[in-house]
Amino acid sequence: MEFQRAQEIVASPAEYEVSYNGVSVWIDKLHDDGKTATVHLRRSLEERSEVAITELKEEHQVH
Repeated sequence: MEFQRAQEIVASPAEYEVSYNGVSVWIDKLHDDGKTATVHLRRSLEERSEVAITELKEEHQVH
């Protein structure tokens, strides 16, 4: 995923399915470096990870 698209998803009122290594995640925060983001698994609010934005994949918009 590109940084600009990640920004659009984070700012959007719509819900998008995003995955990291095939696992569904929420984007919590985009970092100022424009390369990384903090994400957490959709089923676990406690477990957060910093990942490369390029490794995030937009699956689809949730209806």
